[in-house]
Amino acid sequence: MDKGFLKAGHAPTLLAAFLYFDVSFMVWVLLGPLGISIAHDLHLNAGQKGLLVATPVLAGAGLRVIAGALVDVFGPRRVAIAAQVSVILGLWLTWLLAPHSYLSMFWVALVLGIAGASFAVALPLASVWYPPRYQGTALGIAGAGNSGTALASLFAPGLAAMVGWLNVLGLATLPLIAVLIAFLCLAREPASRPSMPSLSSWGPILKSGGCWALMFFYSVTFGGFVGLAAFLTIYFNDQYHLAPATAGACTAFVVFAGSFIRPVGGALADRIGGTKALMLIYGVAGLIFLLISTGLPSVFLAFGAFFLGMVTLGLGNGAVFQLVPIRFPQQVGILTGLVGMAGGVGGFYLASSLGAARQTTGSYGPGFFIFALVCFIACGCVTGCHARWTERAQ
Repeated sequence: MDKGFLKAGHAPTLLAAFLYFDVSFMVWVLLGPLGISIAHDLHLNAGQKGLLVATPVLAGAGLRVIAGALVDVFGPRRVAIAAQVSVILGLWLTWLLAPHSYLSMFWVALVLGIAGASFAVALPLASVWYPPRYQGTALGIAGAGNSGTALASLFAPGLAAMVGWLNVLGLATLPLIAVLIAFLCLAREPASRPSMPSLSSWGPILKSGGCWALMFFYSVTFGGFVGLAAFLTIYFNDQYHLAPATAGACTAFVVFAGSFIRPVGGALADRIGGTKALMLIYGVAGLIFLLISTGLPSVFLAFGAFFLGMVTLGLGNGAVFQLVPIRFPQQVGILTGLVGMAGGVGGFYLASSLGAARQTTGSYGPGFFIFALVCFIACGCVTGCHARWTERAQ
């Protein structure tokens, strides 16, 4: 790592942002790794499973816009603390009230969605401390906290088999409390922050083609990442008949790979440019998911393909967010919320569409085929943006 980076910002705050992001994402996707146990208890079909595990992703997407705006008003540290306390209280009430119907599980999904909004808080907290030349690296390190999704996949299915899925939701409050204490000690509010955004300030942003382009790009990379993180445990169990704990371990491994490669994507974007990096990333991702859509006959082949796919999407996550503070340096909070929302919507679409494809056709193939086409469309769009943005910069 560049020695200048170590001196350029505030390392304790960057660490706090990573930890907060990590544990929040662990909680955000809990219904995915617990989905097999929940579906067994509540007698859910494939479509219902897909919708349930996708709902926290959609809830988090909507809440990210609110969180991003609040960050610009109150500062990321205060918003993070309030959100973390809300999730802890919500999970405690869930464990206490013990919901055991399909409809009541959507209350749980909403609580977990608050944790998903952490994206719009952790990244501005990291970004504000670092100069433009290190934005990709700093945001990549903080964004690697999406590895929390792997922790959920690794531990939740096995714990559910031992103590029940409801008790796993209660136990999740323990790491949340521990990280909240660490966050209070490590995170420092930036000395200056943008003034309170008015409704009029949203108009020019929403009219900007660059804003919508970044939202679309992230809906593909992060949407693919979090959609798979939420659904792959169910996929490996249904498609290859792996035990829940084994399916969770396979999911955890590929999610870890996609998470920790994210800083490399940011650094690559710093070096060659975000749009150039994304052109390559989307093309490769499209080919990988086109292959997956054919229905690979062996779990080993499928595991390898998903590993490469998640690595590619992880690189894309870092590359997209390298562009945010460069294209919109004065509206990072709002853009983080909007782009993060789009990523969540993409994740909701992918997870729910895979369940719907299985329910209606008996195969996951159509869901993956459509996602591959979306990757190719994104490749074409980012190529056009590269030409347009380069021309304007000259």
